[in-house]
Amino acid sequence: VDWLNAEKQIQVLNQEKIDFLHIDVIDGRYAPDFTMGTSIINCFREIFNGPFDYHLMVEEPSRIFDTFDIRKGDSFCIHLECCRNLHRDLITLRNLGANVGVALSPATHISALDYILEDLDYVLIMTVNPGYKGQSLVPQAIDKIKDLKEVILQRGLDVKISVDGNVSLVNIPKMVANGGDILVSGSSGMFKKDEPLEKS
Repeated sequence: VDWLNAEKQIQVLNQEKIDFLHIDVIDGRYAPDFTMGTSIINCFREIFNGPFDYHLMVEEPSRIFDTFDIRKGDSFCIHLECCRNLHRDLITLRNLGANVGVALSPATHISALDYILEDLDYVLIMTVNPGYKGQSLVPQAIDKIKDLKEVILQRGLDVKISVDGNVSLVNIPKMVANGGDILVSGSSGMFKKDEPLEKS
């Protein structure tokens, strides 16, 4: 986001009929960066026409659930590595009206989802490490997408796979071919800092 032109950029996304607005919320503890607080995020509700997809890279994220303006169609993805009581946190988000997902960092095995997969709407596979812009793809993450897709099909579940990290024209074909359903595109993929948003 170009903070000096955020409203204009969001209006471009509206015109392009983007499905959802993916928002990274980072607390500087789990991942080495800080992003905007929820008071600023909630202001975007008056500009963007669609649902929000929140990716919380936050230690014990349940502390801030009630600070969001949650609306119909919104999704929340929390990191398995950040939650002391993951199942309880998912139930809390569901009760607040959100779709729920769990994010897995590149080194986290999909077996960590064994006992909660049925409770999820989606799983976010991180194909880069959390918190840094412009990273290269972690190659093993493509195998993880494929392995997770096989588990979902074997168990007959309606759980989507979202992919986040270096979602570029080069990487998109293999992400989709191996089972990715939702692609989160950012500055290391489709959107270039020195290029107008309309051309990305």
